Formats: sequence, C-alpha cells, structure tokens
Amino acid sequence: MNRRGKYIAFEGWEASGKSTQARLLSQRLDAVLTREPGGTALGLAIRDLLLGNGPAPTERAEALLFAADRAQHLAEIVEPALAEGRDVITDRSYGSTLAYQGYGRGQSIEELMRLVEWTSGGLLPDLVVLLTVAVDTADDRLGDQRDRMESEDSDFATRVIEGFTALAEADPDRWVVVDGAGSIEEVAARVAKVAGLP
Repeated sequence: MNRRGKYIAFEGWEASGKSTQARLLSQRLDAVLTREPGGTALGLAIRDLLLGNGPAPTERAEALLFAADRAQHLAEIVEPALAEGRDVITDRSYGSTLAYQGYGRGQSIEELMRLVEWTSGGLLPDLVVLLTVAVDTADDRLGDQRDRMESEDSDFATRVIEGFTALAEADPDRWVVVDGAGSIEEVAARVAKVAGLP
C-alpha cells in the first residue's frame, strides 16, 4: 500500500517568490506541481474571470469563485496524487482566501473558514510555507504588467500581508514563515530547511 503523499502549499503576497520556490521544491521532491487558481481546465477559466480584464466580481462572488476553483483542484489534482503516494506542491491554497478575501476585503474570517472547510472536505495542506517580502520589494518585482490582484493599492497589500502573518501565528504547527528576500538560491535553502530536507 502506498504511503499518503505530503501536501505543501506556498503562500504570500504578490511577487514574494511563491511560484519559483514551489517549482524548485517540486523538482527536488519529484512532486506534483500545481496552483490555485488555475490548476485545472475549469480553474484556468475561473482564473481568467478572477484576474483578467473582464467584469470585476463582487467580494462574495470573488470568494465563491476561488472556492469553486479549489473544489475542482482538490478533486481532480490533489486528492488523486496524494492517494497514489505522490507529494503535491501548490502555489497558493486556503490561506490566500483568508488573507485576501478576509483580511484584504474585510469579509468574515469565520464565514470564509466555513467555506474553506466545506470546499476542501477537511483536506488542508500538511505544511504551509509563507514567503515574506516587503511591499516595496514586491512592487519593484511586479513591474508594470499586473493582473487585477497585483494592481490593488498598498493599503490592501498591507492588510493581506498582516493577515498572512496572523494566520501563521495562529497555526504554528502547520505554517512556517520564510524570509523571501535575497537570491533564489538563498530562499530555496531556507525553504529546504523548513521542509526537513538536507
């Protein structure tokens, strides 16, 4: 019987290095690499609705669209891979819903957590790696071409970053905080350490 795989999520504000570090760790672990939103065909369509140039969703609609993406993502990608014994690395997970739609948009954390639990059926990452960078550093990395979330103002960014910090402090058994400043190699070494790799 195969062991159940390990489920690791990368979280953080825009341009914190999540995608790069998720890819590097997935290569090191020979893990399934995926993302939210957009890890499935349905998710790609939802991602375009959420981040593209079309009509902006209301705050509740935004939370529900992210939840729909997550439900499809877990059923189609994450759960089957874990059941086969594969490790799964995801660029974003439930923490982004709580940080962006909760702390950022001002929606109820308790209500959003109930939505997360219903959407996931209780399947949450075993480890959440929160990459932290200063807002001005992220701003420099982003450049001029930005999606809907990346275009939010610095006050929104600050609320989201503070939200991520609060989530990590509230669940230290699941969340670890990694300094996202420095070279890609330096950050990768920090990530490997918290993931228990040599």
